[in-house]
Amino acid sequence: MAKKKLSSLEDLGGFVFSTNDDFELENNSAEETLSPKEQKLEAHFSNKGRGGKIVTVVKGFVGLEDDLKALAKLLKVKCGVGGSIKDNEILIQGNYRDKIIQILQKEGYNVKRVGG
Repeated sequence: MAKKKLSSLEDLGGFVFSTNDDFELENNSAEETLSPKEQKLEAHFSNKGRGGKIVTVVKGFVGLEDDLKALAKLLKVKCGVGGSIKDNEILIQGNYRDKIIQILQKEGYNVKRVGG
C-alpha cells in the first residue's frame, strides 16, 4: 500500500511540532471584561474602504466578545440603525458619533471623540 503524500498540517492530524525548547502554546482565552469606568473607548468617523458609505467606529473595547456584542446591540437599538463587529471594533451605519458618545457616557464609559 502506497503512503499518502502529506500536503498540509491537517494531514498530520492537527499536531504542530516545534524544535524550540522555550515554545509555549498561546492561550487564546479571552480576557475579562473591564468595567465601563475602566474602558477607554474612541469614537471614529470613517468612510474608507466601504464604497463611500459612512460608518461610526467604536474602538478600544477590552473584554469578552459576548460583552462587545451586547454593547453593539445597545448602540444599534438606540440609534435605530444597523451595524456589525469587525476586528474587535463596533461599526454603526451612518454618522452617529455624537449620539453614540452620549449613549456610552450615560452607560458609564470613558469615550473620546477622535477625528474631525
